[in-house]
Amino acid sequence: MATYDVAIIGGGAAGLSAALVLSRARRSVVVLDSGRPRNAPAAHLHGFLSRDGLPPAELLANGRREVESYGGEIRPGEVAALASDGSGYSVLLEDGQRVTARRLLVATGLRDVLPDIPGLADRWARDVLHCPYCHGHEVRDQQLGVIGGTPEAVGFAQIVRQWTHDLVYFTPRGVLADADRTALVARAIGVVEGTVDSVVVEDDRLTGVRMDDGRIVRRTALFVPPRLVPHSALLADLGCELDDQGWPVVDATGRTSVPGVWAAGNVADRRAQIITAAGAASAAAIALNADLVGADVADAVRAYERGD
Repeated sequence: MATYDVAIIGGGAAGLSAALVLSRARRSVVVLDSGRPRNAPAAHLHGFLSRDGLPPAELLANGRREVESYGGEIRPGEVAALASDGSGYSVLLEDGQRVTARRLLVATGLRDVLPDIPGLADRWARDVLHCPYCHGHEVRDQQLGVIGGTPEAVGFAQIVRQWTHDLVYFTPRGVLADADRTALVARAIGVVEGTVDSVVVEDDRLTGVRMDDGRIVRRTALFVPPRLVPHSALLADLGCELDDQGWPVVDATGRTSVPGVWAAGNVADRRAQIITAAGAASAAAIALNADLVGADVADAVRAYERGD
C-alpha cells in the first residue's frame, strides 16, 4: 500500500494547483481524480490570466503534465471513503485500492442544481449559463434572459444587465417585491411573470422561453443562478465541521476542523472561479507544507533527544 505526504482528492484546477506547489516542495503527492470536472460541458474558460479562451480539458491536461514533471502522481479513480489511521489518513478507492497519507487536501468541488425546466439542463454551459463574468462577454448585446424566483436572482439580473440592453427577467407570479420591480424597470429590464414551461430550441440553438400560457419570449441565451451543493460527504464522514448548508468550515488557508485535513476550491468556496480556486489551493498547499515541516521538526527533535 502506497504512502504519501499528501493525498489530494479531486483533480480539477484546485487539486492540480495544490499538487504543483507540493510536488515542487519535494513532497510525495498523489492526486486522486474522478474525471468528472464541473466545467466539462463548457467549450472554453474565461477570466484566467494568460489562459483566457482555453478549453477546460486542455488546462487540466497541461496541469497534469506539470505536476507529473515534478514527480507528483495522478491516479484516476473515485474515492469511496476517508478515515484516520492514527498516524495519518487512509483513502479507499471504489476499485478497492487503498493509499495512505500524512495529510489530506479535499478539492472535490460542487454540483449545480438547476430549476426543473424541460430542456434547460441539455443546454447547460452552451446557451444556458451560470456566470456572467465567465460567459457574459461571449453573449454580449444579445437577447438575454435571467430565470428568477430566488431571493438573490434580482441582483443577479442587475449584474447581467451590464452585458446587454435587451434583458428579460422571468419570475413566478406574486413573488417580486415592489422595490425590486422598480429597480428592474428603472434599468429597462423586462419583467415576465408566470411559470416557465420549457426552453425553445431550433437547429440546436436556444431561441426562446415558452411560458405555461403558451407565450414564447424570444431569447438567445439564458442565465440561471443555480443552487450550489458542495461535494462534502467525504469531509462529513471524517468529522469535519460543516455549516447548516453542508459547506465545510475552514480558516483562511482552507484548514478544516479536523487536524491534517484541508479543503480548497469550490467545495469550500461556492463563488470561486477557476483562477480563484487555483489560487486558494496554492495557499492551502503552502499552509499544509508548513504543517508538515512542523511535524518533521518535532520528529527530528525527538530522535535527536533519544540519540537515534
